[in-house]
Amino acid sequence: MNETPVHDIHVLVVDDDVRVARINAAYVAKVPGFRVVAQAHSAAEALACLDTRTVDLILLDHYLPDENGLDLVRRLRQLGHRTDVIMVTAARDLATVQSAMRLGALQYLVKPFTFAGLRSRLEAYGSLRRTLETGGEAEQAEVDRIFGALAAAGSPNEMPKGHSATTAELVRQVLRSAEGPLSTQQIADRAGISRQTAQRYLKLLERTGRVTLALRYGETGRPEHRYSWLPSESQ
Repeated sequence: MNETPVHDIHVLVVDDDVRVARINAAYVAKVPGFRVVAQAHSAAEALACLDTRTVDLILLDHYLPDENGLDLVRRLRQLGHRTDVIMVTAARDLATVQSAMRLGALQYLVKPFTFAGLRSRLEAYGSLRRTLETGGEAEQAEVDRIFGALAAAGSPNEMPKGHSATTAELVRQVLRSAEGPLSTQQIADRAGISRQTAQRYLKLLERTGRVTLALRYGETGRPEHRYSWLPSESQ
């Protein structure tokens, strides 16, 4: 049976600073499954690129010489472009962040940032696209995971309040090294943490789209939750 090949996610990098655009493009190129198809240094150049190339995702700076990034997103939607947008900018005032959210930006990455910070967001975006491309209908748990995937994305050090990056990495390593799905108790035992702690971190990792949950039904009692790691092509 032949499988339909999945093409790389085509990325347009938009930044008024040529050097910064080049660095961001190099970062994107290091993430498997992503390909930079063009760089633009103004809103006009970005629009011209969209007219001549297939673009799945725009990494968009807010400060452009001819039009700010949010105004460009408004114009794109008015023109019928449905390309996804991740803001990559030094603008950190809450009004701009809120406007980006309302315009449908999937993520907002504040400069300066590390390669790991961008990579984690791209990987979460890639996981989200794979999920949505399967089509069909979703249960509430799947809907929650889709909406939480990008919101929870970040580097290992960017943890929600009350969570430890070290503990999260322990759980990740247990799942990555497992030969098959594991129960919460098995994960807790292998990581050397309590079952309750394991549950908290598994829920966090599930929201990022990197952990999948399946139910195993026995003859009696409640179904057992079993977790698996969903690796990226870089792992």
